[in-house]
Amino acid sequence: MSAAVSIDPQALPLRDIHLPGPVSWWPPAVGWWFVAGLVLLLAIAGVWWWRRWLGGRSRRLALAELERLAQRPEAEQLAALSLLLRQAALCSFPRAECAGLHGEAWLAFLDRPFKDRPFSQGVGRCLVDAPYRPNSVIDSDELLALCRSWLKLLPLARSKGVRP
Repeated sequence: MSAAVSIDPQALPLRDIHLPGPVSWWPPAVGWWFVAGLVLLLAIAGVWWWRRWLGGRSRRLALAELERLAQRPEAEQLAALSLLLRQAALCSFPRAECAGLHGEAWLAFLDRPFKDRPFSQGVGRCLVDAPYRPNSVIDSDELLALCRSWLKLLPLARSKGVRP
């Protein structure tokens, strides 16, 4: 067998161990880019949803008022319905487009979202005629349903003169 060779560690050509430099925080890893993109998308979606929810506030209030009107006597319902529809129209459309309308022009404005013209040629006609007719018989349930469907079809309310 061979004898153990003793080697002097100072004589070996070894160098000191050097640690790597600190890891830079920029640019971030790919996963952080995905997280940042997701946060940005969620923020944009949140702002869009918030604006849409605020824009629909007038519609929700009008529908709630319509439900309260359904509990009133028929004589009070007609005038209150007409007022409610005007207020809702002013919240959703430019003032110049709907504020001065009355009579047939008002009914034509209300008919715009419908194909069968239920305000001009249907039960909605009583909004113009009934206040001037004595003892007018009105199908209040059908009229309330028509007004409810018109309110649901309203565009979102304008904010500062510009539609969202």
